[in-house]
Amino acid sequence: MLIGNLLIGICVGLYRVSELGVDAFTCMNLGISQFLHMSFGTWQLIMNTVILIVIFFKARHCIGAGTIVNMVGVGYMADFIYWLAHTVLQLSVTPFLQITAFLLGSLFLGLGVALYMTADMGTSPYDSVPIMIQNAGSGRMSFRLARMISDITVVIIGVLFCLLAGGNLWTILGIGTICSALLSGSLIQFFSKHVALPLLDKYKS
Repeated sequence: MLIGNLLIGICVGLYRVSELGVDAFTCMNLGISQFLHMSFGTWQLIMNTVILIVIFFKARHCIGAGTIVNMVGVGYMADFIYWLAHTVLQLSVTPFLQITAFLLGSLFLGLGVALYMTADMGTSPYDSVPIMIQNAGSGRMSFRLARMISDITVVIIGVLFCLLAGGNLWTILGIGTICSALLSGSLIQFFSKHVALPLLDKYKS
């Protein structure tokens, strides 16, 4: 659970460093935080708290220690990675850096979510949204489709708030956002089947 959440925080930071577009949930939170002139980590904590309240009534079984670790730690870890890259290391934004950061971020996202969800110590507020969508559809909808629906919705919200804030849309929206919105569900399923579940089975044995 802890390793999974750490990887997710690093992933979000790497997406921001890549400047190729961030993941869907980050897109929304960056757009809104720009509009409110608030730090990303602080706004994400507030947004997670709001979603957590809904989860408490709709999918209470998703709440656990991992939920709290995720909602508090991921946003601030992402802020730290972004600060480290631009302020401490002062990395130049080159095509090689952009592609490397994006690819690593994508892998860390799929693996990180798979690990902490398989640990079964609570689901992050946002990752519980597809589960609630599945439940609303009587469980007939796949997690992949439910994730795509939630991702596309929050991207639209992020774009609208970024435009209202007069910010640079391409700092939050790009090819990386599209790839993440369409492929993250598949990556999570892949890493759950081939990495997280085998590790858990090995540990239990």
